[in-house]
Amino acid sequence: MNHLAQRCSLAVLAVSLSFPLVADEGKAPPPVAGSIDESIELGIAFLVADQNENGSWGSARQTKGLNIYAPVPGAHNAFRAAVTAMAISALIESGLAEDPNSSAGVALKRGTEFLMEELPTVRRATADAIYNVWTHAYGIQALADLYPRASNKEKKVIVELINDQIYRLGRYESVDGGWGYYDFRIGTVKPSSSSISFTTATCLVAFHEAKDIPGVEIPEKLLDRAIKSINRQRKSDHTYLYGEYLKARPMYGINRAGGSLGRSQACNYALRIWGDETITNEVICEWLERLGNRNGWLDIGRKRPRPHEAWFAVAGYFFYYGHYYAGLNLTLISDGDRGKYGKMLSGILMELQEKDGSWWDFPFYTYHQPYGTAYAVMTLVKCR
Repeated sequence: MNHLAQRCSLAVLAVSLSFPLVADEGKAPPPVAGSIDESIELGIAFLVADQNENGSWGSARQTKGLNIYAPVPGAHNAFRAAVTAMAISALIESGLAEDPNSSAGVALKRGTEFLMEELPTVRRATADAIYNVWTHAYGIQALADLYPRASNKEKKVIVELINDQIYRLGRYESVDGGWGYYDFRIGTVKPSSSSISFTTATCLVAFHEAKDIPGVEIPEKLLDRAIKSINRQRKSDHTYLYGEYLKARPMYGINRAGGSLGRSQACNYALRIWGDETITNEVICEWLERLGNRNGWLDIGRKRPRPHEAWFAVAGYFFYYGHYYAGLNLTLISDGDRGKYGKMLSGILMELQEKDGSWWDFPFYTYHQPYGTAYAVMTLVKCR
């Protein structure tokens, strides 16, 4: 992917390769004062206050000198719908929106109305910008979260919407299998984009959350190609390439353990829930341990305005993404390990919560606070 090479200086990558891949144990911060529930409540209060008048979250406002490539209007339609879907999932999973008359309940209703109307309209922005794949994935997850709460009539609409999002993901699948979010090769109708490991993992997780809903149909070949694309990018130590286009450069900084800290959480989880027996509890715990011990490799990129400028070419937006999928991995391991790593994750996140109750890792128009907060809230829920 040419954009990555353009963004990352060779000097930064050369420095990154000089650092060891395994660090001393016991580096994760201790839990801060206050409870997980209090932290979640502050996060949900931020989401309620930050909601747009039309029920969505995030906007194209608040630009900076260096902005993510975002062709209008399609890219922002995709960003806004995806972030709204994430906020909806956070509201539901927090348990604070159970009362429809509460502030969180009202925010959930407004957000749901926006999402149900907007999801069918989200498309590929341009030939080279395929950000809509994120919308389809997180849209499926939000709809799966909404399904148990819905009336029979609403459930029928939700199933139709989920199947439509699955169809869209089939339409925008890479020719290699799996999904990328850019097509800088040709810009063909069937994207010629490289499969990106963590994008594909995100879609696989969404499929899994919806697979048991009656009437939802996930094409077996689509699923099989996605799993194979991640496995082609998997290294023997369960680091994962950033994308398949880097398969000839497995020791490039971003493809090493320090660059894969967040990706490995998502890819390990996706493969495990789809039946890969090689992703054992030991593998899951090893990478949770690495996330705690080497958290600085992700944290040093947090809040930097330029993507991929930190060591191992880490971008700020890897941070809460990686911790969210680490939180999902907690559901796979033993109670004792879940308590240990849940304490680790909650300690990291609670220490980083902003004074306004939000979390954010990358300045991204006005999408960064709601998506960071949604990720963090859903992670903390798993740490309870």
